Amino acid sequence: MKLTTKLMIAFMTIIIIPILVVYVCMGVLQRYQMKTYQNAYQTESIYEMFVGNSVQALNALTNNVQDEILGILEEDPDRVLEKTTADSFGETLGEMESYLVVERADSVIYDGGNGTLDIMAAGLLDADGSFSEGGTYLSGEKDYYVKQQSFSFSDGEEGSIFLVTRAGLLIPQVRQVAGTMVLVVGALLILIAFCLTMWIYYTLLQPIGELQKATKAIKDGNLDYQLNLDEKDEIGQLCSNFEEMRQRLKESQEEKLQYDRENKELISNISHDLKTPITAIKGYVEGIMDGVASSPEMLDKYVRTIYSKANDMDRLIDELTFYTKIDTNKIPYAFAKINVKDYFDDCVEDVSLGLETQNIHVNYRNSVDSRTIVIADAEQLKRVINNIVSNSVKYMDKPTKIIGFDVQDVGDFIQVDISDNGRGVSVKELPRIFERFYRTDASRNSSKGGSGIGLSIVRKIIQDHGGQIWATSVEHQGLTMHFVLRKYQEVPNE
Repeated sequence: MKLTTKLMIAFMTIIIIPILVVYVCMGVLQRYQMKTYQNAYQTESIYEMFVGNSVQALNALTNNVQDEILGILEEDPDRVLEKTTADSFGETLGEMESYLVVERADSVIYDGGNGTLDIMAAGLLDADGSFSEGGTYLSGEKDYYVKQQSFSFSDGEEGSIFLVTRAGLLIPQVRQVAGTMVLVVGALLILIAFCLTMWIYYTLLQPIGELQKATKAIKDGNLDYQLNLDEKDEIGQLCSNFEEMRQRLKESQEEKLQYDRENKELISNISHDLKTPITAIKGYVEGIMDGVASSPEMLDKYVRTIYSKANDMDRLIDELTFYTKIDTNKIPYAFAKINVKDYFDDCVEDVSLGLETQNIHVNYRNSVDSRTIVIADAEQLKRVINNIVSNSVKYMDKPTKIIGFDVQDVGDFIQVDISDNGRGVSVKELPRIFERFYRTDASRNSSKGGSGIGLSIVRKIIQDHGGQIWATSVEHQGLTMHFVLRKYQEVPNE
């Protein structure tokens, strides 16, 4: 749910829910209080009590007291003269916004209204009135509803009892309902406000709080702090983007650490491999300086060895330089059309000269058509072949050392296989031999030297040529490198 939708729901809830709550409460409380009103007012018409102070409602208000007074007048009329009896009726009537007035021989002997009503002066009351005939509504500065009952005292003197109700005030039960309704509605509104607050907290504030914790964790360098929120709104999308950013930062950090480790390993390998030829060069130079190489033959041998070690150093430095170009994607390719048969014939011949001096036999077969062309960088492709051959030579362990070259046509591609009869690589380690600095325990032991990036360079060059490279091996029998390059085909002009 979108954030704007949530805010709209909250806004509509604040407006609509209170209205519905008041409406429902009025209906429920009205039904709940129905019996109470009927019992209190002795009437079936409860509706009038809500729409105004009707005569019917005002008349019903004092019916219970009226019946008690009639009973007393029948048994002992003089009892109404007792103050305790009058006060008892006055207290009961007071709860209903009414009071009692007792008259004897045209004189008020008890006034529960404390003189607030001059009924006799109004001249509106019938001396022969009775409760059974209802009451009289007096309208003036203050409105009253008066019910009169005439009777005779035991001594024969005439008297009257008046039940006076203040018509301008709400009847107590209606006021009670209003108060109860206010309390109920107020409590429900507080409950609704609490529920809305919790909803907003869990849907808005809590995700923001989690996001704040995550940002602090990342600021402190903890890139493993995961932000798991399944919200579908804008905040959820923000948290999702933040989590993606964290993962990328973590990957970037891991790549940087891996890069730093690889650089340290490269420096260590290069330092080790450079130290070996330098030590040899220093030893042979000292021998020449000390006169150990006294004969021309010995001197020539020393010079050739120094030259060979210098070439090894040059190769290592060249490999290091090329490695930096790979990392920055600045390999200087010079692609051109190359005749496959001519190129590999010359290349294998050149490589064979060096291998023969190491007593390594070369087998070569090239079965492609003499017109087959590929688009490649001749120099970088030569680097591929030299790196593969160097790797093979390094780990040959047989008395008769053999390296084979097989160039063949495989449809739209030419495939080159370079094999040896060296130690080979186990099936478990074979998929990793193209990784930077990876060395197998069996066939790429660090004691053999090398920077450890030769085959990773090979893979990079072949991939940049649009080809593929892979290896197959039988452990203790040999390793074969395979790579394919797409053939160049002329597109005929229409």
